[in-house]
Amino acid sequence: MKKFLFLTLLLFCSVFAFSQSKMACCAKPSATQQFAMLASNKEFIMSHKNPLKMRFQSSIGKTIDYKTPDGKEAHAYILKARRPTENYILVIHEYWGLNDFVKKESEKIYNDLGNVNIVDLDLYDGQVATTREDAGKLMQGVKEDRAKAIINGAIAYVGPKAHIATLGWCFGGGWSLQTALIAGKQAVACVMYYGMPEQDINRLKTLNCDVLGNFANKDQWINTKVVAKFAEDMKAAGKKLYLHQYDADHAFANPSNPVYNSEATKDAYARTIEFLKARLK
Repeated sequence: MKKFLFLTLLLFCSVFAFSQSKMACCAKPSATQQFAMLASNKEFIMSHKNPLKMRFQSSIGKTIDYKTPDGKEAHAYILKARRPTENYILVIHEYWGLNDFVKKESEKIYNDLGNVNIVDLDLYDGQVATTREDAGKLMQGVKEDRAKAIINGAIAYVGPKAHIATLGWCFGGGWSLQTALIAGKQAVACVMYYGMPEQDINRLKTLNCDVLGNFANKDQWINTKVVAKFAEDMKAAGKKLYLHQYDADHAFANPSNPVYNSEATKDAYARTIEFLKARLK
């Protein structure tokens, strides 16, 4: 009898362990994980042209280090407002990392918006890719816990009184939305260019700001179905999405892309500046 009970208990434990393992394996990956997984798709890799070589030297931007909640440090690039203000934009780089294209684009936004602080975050911890293959490896190598620590460290750096807008392209487009979610009540605006949307409606319900989404109808990955679902989810969550879709491909406005859609980029940029100006007063 004891042997029978022991075998029954052993069988139950084995079945339970197997079911837990299966549930863990089948758990739906997060939005950022889903986007990172695209780096294993050869077509996705090949769709990103190697970035043009350039050197951007700013007279106002500088590199900073700040503490992160995981006990480490993070690096960022900051453009400080000409006059004291609590308005901040946290910019998240695209596929290649925090390169000179991103810094140049941030300075353009800085000049066009007026009095605002811009902080370019570095989710690759100092690594910058020059080939699409290396960029794919870096994107896949981003650990969510570390990325969130970098973001939370930046939010602590700008301070509890900061009004935070977020902006990002591609990889950074998805993380722009995640950063707005992490910023909580401090978030005042979110701009995402063809990034992976959050798909958990309950998480979207916690969003404290409007979202401007610039998407491409020819995008094979963040395609029209994904965008339509995002629009439905935002509506279900009771949040405002300003959606703009262009007859262009993924990365049409990518600051590192040698071939981009200038017409779509111009329109999306104008809408972005208008959107941010209205919310960073």
